Amino acid sequence: MTSSLHPDGPLVVVEDLHLTLSSAAGPVNILRGISFEIAAGETVALTGPSGSGKSSLMMLLGGLERPSAGTVRIGGDDLGALDEDRLARLRRREIGIVFQSFHLIPTMTALENVALPLELAGDRNAFASAAAALAMVGLDHRRDHYPAQLSGGEQQRTAIARAFIAGPRLLLADEPTGNLDGATGGLVIDCLFAERARHGTTLLLITHDQSLAERCERRIRLADGSIVEDSRITPLRHDGQRRAQ
Repeated sequence: MTSSLHPDGPLVVVEDLHLTLSSAAGPVNILRGISFEIAAGETVALTGPSGSGKSSLMMLLGGLERPSAGTVRIGGDDLGALDEDRLARLRRREIGIVFQSFHLIPTMTALENVALPLELAGDRNAFASAAAALAMVGLDHRRDHYPAQLSGGEQQRTAIARAFIAGPRLLLADEPTGNLDGATGGLVIDCLFAERARHGTTLLLITHDQSLAERCERRIRLADGSIVEDSRITPLRHDGQRRAQ
């Protein structure tokens, strides 16, 4: 499934992935035999109705949940074969995540939030790198502010800076504009794609917004825990025009 546009081959390999959860009414099948590959550098929109399994799939790809069956490989590493310590190290090194609800630490400034992944990795230049990352998303003047002092758009741009700070090869974004108004969401998604392009990061964008999905090269659509569409699309530019191929 590797695209000729991405000669480095697949960064993400998912094979026969299942997720089944227990409930009072019995087992609930969330994901049912999902298989796909994502090439290094690809931009992929994961779409589908509420309850189709999008966020659950993202949690498995991020190593935040374990599958009931099947495998997830990121850069050749089988997430299921890693213990919690090795999995945490892989997440810090390889995977960035942007959530709908920002997930900033309220008692830390924007600068401290962005620096945190590098601090955990023992990087002595964590704060200098965080300051540069905030400047790249237009928030150099807000770095000493706490999340409660930032607007929703500023909080999400801070979260984007934090997600990219360690240079991850894979960026997972789960409805990153879901809590923002249209104009602010547009600025945030432009920021996300600009940072993705600058770092050359592989992007999996979970969205119900068709206009956001069309910013990507490829669309994977889920329904009832299964893939019902996997197609390549000509991405839209931020101004709504199709990019030349």
